[in-house]
Amino acid sequence: MTERVIPAPQLPGLAAELQQAEDSGVQLPPFSERFPGMTLADAYAVQRAWIDRKVQGGATVRGHKIGLTSRAMQLSSQIDEPDYGTLTADMFFEPNGDIPLSRFVAPKVEVELAFLLKADLEGPDLSVFDVLRATEYVTPAAEIIDARIRRVSRATGKPRRVTDTISDNAANAGVIVGGRAMRPDDLDMRWAAALCIRNGAVEETGVAAGVLGHPASGIAWLARRLAPHGEGLKAGELVLAGSFTRPVDIASGDTFTFDYGPLGVFTCRFTGEARLKDA
Repeated sequence: MTERVIPAPQLPGLAAELQQAEDSGVQLPPFSERFPGMTLADAYAVQRAWIDRKVQGGATVRGHKIGLTSRAMQLSSQIDEPDYGTLTADMFFEPNGDIPLSRFVAPKVEVELAFLLKADLEGPDLSVFDVLRATEYVTPAAEIIDARIRRVSRATGKPRRVTDTISDNAANAGVIVGGRAMRPDDLDMRWAAALCIRNGAVEETGVAAGVLGHPASGIAWLARRLAPHGEGLKAGELVLAGSFTRPVDIASGDTFTFDYGPLGVFTCRFTGEARLKDA
């Protein structure tokens, strides 16, 4: 990973800014404007400081998410690999119910597959086959992404950089797990497909092969990515493998149906208003 330019003593302050933005709905300018030389190592250090702050406040880590898994998204973000973030227990919502928009700042939703691990995944040489052996089941999921850091800079009019997205916990804010859980051997998950339907209209469709050719590829990538730090993925964790549709905007009163065909259907309705204060 690239070297860091943000001094370690500044990390808790940046984490506090992210938490304040999440709590208040007042978005932050991109960190990359304040630190023009900001690197991926800086971004993950900021993310870790924020997650550490949440854990110290009582949050429980339940897994991980992988993002920027499609080639198109990587090109648009000027990055040649995915990114990742951390899932905490308070991010999980039950399917087929109401979700309060007051939990979010400027949310959107994506569809993807989730892997529940039954064994640890650690090491620099892990493959898709190692991931499949370590997976208890694969299940449909929807990820709610958010923006505590503005998606478009007011100062430059340009999209935020990938370092900003990573700092912002890779944009993660919520997870809905639904549909049918299946053993990895019981489906060719490359051909798992989904319809994202908002208020009766199909907004997005996609096939899971759009995630690095095979959704398990992202899980293997993340385990390899963590290996140099002496870390890995743990049994019992849930890992979101990456979206195979574009994100869809959410407004108050929207009802979403996530139709995965043979893998099942689940819904949710968003109620109330988001926290965004400075749109």
